[in-house]
Amino acid sequence: MSASAPRAVNTRSKVMNHPAVTTALPFINGGAAGMIATTFIQPVDMVKVRLQLAGEGLAGAARPSPFTITRDIIAQGRVLDLYSGLSAGLLRQAVYTTARMGFFSTFMGKFQAIAKSENRSVTFAERSGASLAAGGLGAILGNPADLALIRMQSDGLAPASARKNYTSVLNALSRIAKSEGIFALWNGCLPTVARAMALNFGQLAFYSESKEQLKKMGVFEGMKGQEALRNLGASGVAGFFASFFSLPFDFVKTRLQKQTRAPDGTLPYRGTLHCAMKVAREEGILRFYRGFGTYYVRIAPHAMLTVLFADWFLQLTKTGSV
Repeated sequence: MSASAPRAVNTRSKVMNHPAVTTALPFINGGAAGMIATTFIQPVDMVKVRLQLAGEGLAGAARPSPFTITRDIIAQGRVLDLYSGLSAGLLRQAVYTTARMGFFSTFMGKFQAIAKSENRSVTFAERSGASLAAGGLGAILGNPADLALIRMQSDGLAPASARKNYTSVLNALSRIAKSEGIFALWNGCLPTVARAMALNFGQLAFYSESKEQLKKMGVFEGMKGQEALRNLGASGVAGFFASFFSLPFDFVKTRLQKQTRAPDGTLPYRGTLHCAMKVAREEGILRFYRGFGTYYVRIAPHAMLTVLFADWFLQLTKTGSV
């Protein structure tokens, strides 16, 4: 090996271990993982939103299935509609997932240091606290992109004459801010934060805890690729709990972010609680879990892919794992 090779390795090692780089890497890795996962899952997310908005305000409305919604979109020759809002989805991941995954890794690093100094393992309560705080902070930062995503995905439901026909996420953000005010970009922020905290709790806390428990129980011990198998098993557990805890909040968030003012200036929902109570009264309590199968198919793989890609990226950069 030439003398330049060790110098290159040492230079890379110094760069990767620089405090600024080690601080930024969890955020960069988390955002990249979320964006890759979103690219795969976007069509499922599109169908999920259409399913949640179907029959709005009607208790006895027909209940379309994910398959009929997908079939209708394709039958209309609008296959690319399945990727409506992809730019907004990617921007949301670039902001929201970058923040939540980065904050979670940062908070967990602090808890791990404390646990090591006290000669114990990180507790589930600490994992939960890290995931809840990271989810809430990330959601506040990512709400405008999330709102733009909902508007772009629901635009196709409006009559042709009433459609906004947003050309991109930036076009949607600027037009919404201009017509409704800058603070309209944070419509639905409360349920968005609640959803993010619930999803992060189910995804990151249960993923981290499941990996630890599987390792302690010796599951997959001695098998080829045991670490990858444990990660996959833990991601499956995380995907289920992320879906279960977050769907009701996601439902309310979708309704609030989709609404626009009527000609008289009124809105269908005055806020989170009013939306939840109105839906429960007019459409039934089970409406909050309408489309759980579709939501699970959208959330679980996204949760699994995000944590698996994040783990992989972190291992590549040798900064630890989620």
